[in-house]
Amino acid sequence: MLRKLLLVVVLVVLGALVVLPAAAQDELVFGLVMVGFKDDKGWSQAHYEGAVYAQQQVPGSKLVYVENINAGNTEVTFEAAVDELVAQGASLIITSSDEFEEDSAKAATAYPDVTFVNISGDDAYAGTAPANLGNLMGEMEWGKMIAGCAAALATNSGKVSYLGPLINDETRRLVSSAYLGAKYCYENYAGKDPATLSFEVKWIGFWFNIPGVTLDPTEVVNSFIAGGSDVVISGIDTTEAIVVASQKSQENPDSPVYAVPYDYAGSCELGANICLGVPYFIWGGSYVRLLNAVKDGSWTQSWDLLGPDWSDLNNVDTSAVGFVFGEGLGEKKAQLESFIAELSAYAGDEANANTIFLWSGPLKYQDGTEVAAEGVTLPVIQPEADGPSVWYTKQLLEGLIGPSS
Repeated sequence: MLRKLLLVVVLVVLGALVVLPAAAQDELVFGLVMVGFKDDKGWSQAHYEGAVYAQQQVPGSKLVYVENINAGNTEVTFEAAVDELVAQGASLIITSSDEFEEDSAKAATAYPDVTFVNISGDDAYAGTAPANLGNLMGEMEWGKMIAGCAAALATNSGKVSYLGPLINDETRRLVSSAYLGAKYCYENYAGKDPATLSFEVKWIGFWFNIPGVTLDPTEVVNSFIAGGSDVVISGIDTTEAIVVASQKSQENPDSPVYAVPYDYAGSCELGANICLGVPYFIWGGSYVRLLNAVKDGSWTQSWDLLGPDWSDLNNVDTSAVGFVFGEGLGEKKAQLESFIAELSAYAGDEANANTIFLWSGPLKYQDGTEVAAEGVTLPVIQPEADGPSVWYTKQLLEGLIGPSS
């Protein structure tokens, strides 16, 4: 009897020894791989500040990061960046670009005990991701429609231009969303014929300028303005659109050029008087929830596409997409607010779940292929074999000027 009792005591002690280290593991080291620099006043800075916010909000968390991982940086590869973060103890790694989609899957396979989350991408949705890899993205189509509307309200020339990065499904659906918002507001708020609105996109070839690899975005914006455009919407990670527009407006204040920067909430500071506003991703709240899930062991693979919190658009904890109004709107701010109220009402109707305002027929691609017939609303996403969706936008929409591939 005594031997049995001793055996029970030993097993209990051993069980405690197994459980206690996990319970006492107060620190969660999480890594962030950035395609650009943490102070780019754009995409990468928004991620960095979101990660810093999460570190502040989640006790025991510690951020480690690697920046500037792209084709222009030949010294550090993505693989080496991940190796470095794992060596620093990261048990969660956020790879913050769709540029990293393929490499993230390889890294997750190489490190099965580390949780990976790729920003954008659809491997988890498609069922091709390793079990330790998920996807996260904000539903920026709403923000781009707001940007397009702001441009349509501000333009005097009727020429709006879009500074595009590389060409893929994501960038095609975002510029198309901006175009839909512009066309709608040009007609319904500015009271003009949408057929007379010129909306052009030029692609530089990457998310930001890499000398010798991409087109120079500064030169592209200058070409827009020389061609008569008086509003430039940015779709790239960095600030050239608003910087050049501000310079041109200072040179010729009687003919201002307006800009809608992207990604980073503070972008209007670079040209406050000509900034119409900025649609931006809010990563802080999403990263807080992600860290807590990994820390408490409740994380499971998922594909998360998160929209705005229409009751509090810029709430860092509850909204994934925000919009900051710019001084350049002037009295037209009220009209843009009315458009946002339309978006909110649409999104708040349960009948419109898994759809986006204005992505309804008749819609065609540039080559005339029908995307949605009259009265048909595209789903946000569905398997490509089941038909078109917003997520898998294979060409620019009809009416847009610029190449689809």
